[in-house]
Amino acid sequence: MKFKGLIILFIVMIFGVKLKAQDPDAPVFPKLGKADTIRVASTNDNGIMIPWMQLQDVSIFANRIWKSPAEQAAYNRLRYNVLKVMPYALYAKRRYEQLEQDIAQTPEKKEQRKLVKQCDKEIKDMFNREIKELTITQGQILTKLIDREVGRTTYDIVKQTKGGFAAFSYQIVARVVGHNLKSTYNPNEDRDIESIIRTSGFYQ
Repeated sequence: MKFKGLIILFIVMIFGVKLKAQDPDAPVFPKLGKADTIRVASTNDNGIMIPWMQLQDVSIFANRIWKSPAEQAAYNRLRYNVLKVMPYALYAKRRYEQLEQDIAQTPEKKEQRKLVKQCDKEIKDMFNREIKELTITQGQILTKLIDREVGRTTYDIVKQTKGGFAAFSYQIVARVVGHNLKSTYNPNEDRDIESIIRTSGFYQ
């Protein structure tokens, strides 16, 4: 009986060693504590599972020191203008994204043209109500912000939705009144605008 028991014990030990050898790279999870009830993502780092969670970006801005009252006044005017037109840029972003989504789900060209006309009408209505009252400076900032939010210039958007001739015609009119539909946004060159946007609360 004792000899038989030793054989069974020996077989169990060998079987246990084989089980461990089958998966030498099995990940090792950290031991859970009493208060560990929140599920988080984890990364396998050489067999050790490291838990992690994504945090929101935190921007830290120092108090700006002005060289002169005139510089501060110019910044305040810029801030006023940016805050004035930023909602229009965000509207353009949402409306254009919706248009692209609707077109992608509509295979018929005729229906796509209807969607484009509807979008164009909505933008024109907003233009007639509000945007036409913008100053030249505010209009220039708006074209840059549209490029920032949409990822393409106002000229490119008009060209895609209404054709090259319409975009060319709109650009001629815009240049007459001091605008440029091809204006692009550069966060380094337009760092004051970028700073105003990031501290404005639009993305909270």
